[in-house]
Amino acid sequence: VVAGGIGVAAALLPWRSIAPIARPDASVFSAATIERGRQLAALGDCATCHTSINGAFNTGGRPLETPFGIIYSTNITPDVETGIGNWSYPAFERAMREGIHRDGRHLYPAFPYTHFAKASEADLQALYAFLMAQAPVRTQNREHALAFPFNWRPLLAGWNALFHSSATFTPDPAHSPAWNRGAYLVEGLGHCSACHSPRNALGAEKTNAYLAGGLAEGWEAPPLTSLSQAPIRWSEDELFAYLRTGNSHFHGVAAGPMAPVVKDLKALPDEDIRAMAVYLASFQETAANKPNQKALVESLESATGTRIVAASPAGQRFYEGACAVCHQVGGPPLFGSRPSLALNSNLHAATPDNLIQVILHGITEPVSSDLGYMPAFRDSLADDQLAELVTYLRQQFAPQKPAWTGVRDVIMRIRQGSAG
Repeated sequence: VVAGGIGVAAALLPWRSIAPIARPDASVFSAATIERGRQLAALGDCATCHTSINGAFNTGGRPLETPFGIIYSTNITPDVETGIGNWSYPAFERAMREGIHRDGRHLYPAFPYTHFAKASEADLQALYAFLMAQAPVRTQNREHALAFPFNWRPLLAGWNALFHSSATFTPDPAHSPAWNRGAYLVEGLGHCSACHSPRNALGAEKTNAYLAGGLAEGWEAPPLTSLSQAPIRWSEDELFAYLRTGNSHFHGVAAGPMAPVVKDLKALPDEDIRAMAVYLASFQETAANKPNQKALVESLESATGTRIVAASPAGQRFYEGACAVCHQVGGPPLFGSRPSLALNSNLHAATPDNLIQVILHGITEPVSSDLGYMPAFRDSLADDQLAELVTYLRQQFAPQKPAWTGVRDVIMRIRQGSAG
């Protein structure tokens, strides 16, 4: 309480504003610095959050739903009046490390400065150069729709005192250079735990639950640790394949909010993706070696060839009519990849949310066209039909897992969220 009170008092002081500057000319930055900044912006997935549907690049306006109301992303083009064109580098750095606007206002932590603070000085300078080298676009920022008292920004000073550290990343000498590089990318600008960790009642990531699973835009962001429900443990090679291509034979393809993340990661070199895989794999218990892995795959997939007595005969018919042509084990890949439902992480998850999301909305923008597209069934399956299909898929392809409960309620919630 004392720390929060001191923080709020400090937030009201006038010296927190940093004077505006004339927009920097892009020519003052080297091509190499701008290119490095482009890679870092891709790692941070900046454009995904700061570009609305059909909006101009980085002009903001995308609604971000939180438990406290809706926050709209802001214009980060170098427009002087509506963007960040009059921001000096010190103002930009302070926003990235401390979550404070150039004019002294606190930024909401939906902007993940809690992670960006870990970035090195050189990387923040490169990111600043990239943003300032883009075309300015005049687009007014939208007002947030937050309920009282969450719309009172000075309270965020107390939040920061409780939950934020502006310290940069410090390598761990007990680990390899690749592990440390991966930790820097994942924990910093990559901000993976922002989605893949649970949050407390005040919206901060829970302590002692790092990468233990969270929620993102109505999807489950599954655990990236040994808490994962995937039938085959993630290995370094599978993590690399998934982050590099958007596809893991043992887990499935990137969909929902993860697809644009992987698509942006294409800007990073292989060694950075490999480092991220090394770091994330360290949170898994020892993965099976390749012979044991292959045996497990054969066991899981052969079990799906045995037709069990379906809990939902109607669901079985829906599967055979709409799904089997692309997903039946052993069939030809007609439209790109052929994800195995017996291995798919969504079928083995603790909740049916992601399976329902991907059936309703399909995969219309895959990481690459080579993976193929999945049609959306939201307009062709009624709620009861979808519930029958989901119940059947769980029983048939994850028979060792308990049946999901409340499937119809989840379907209604997801449909309502999509409509909103």
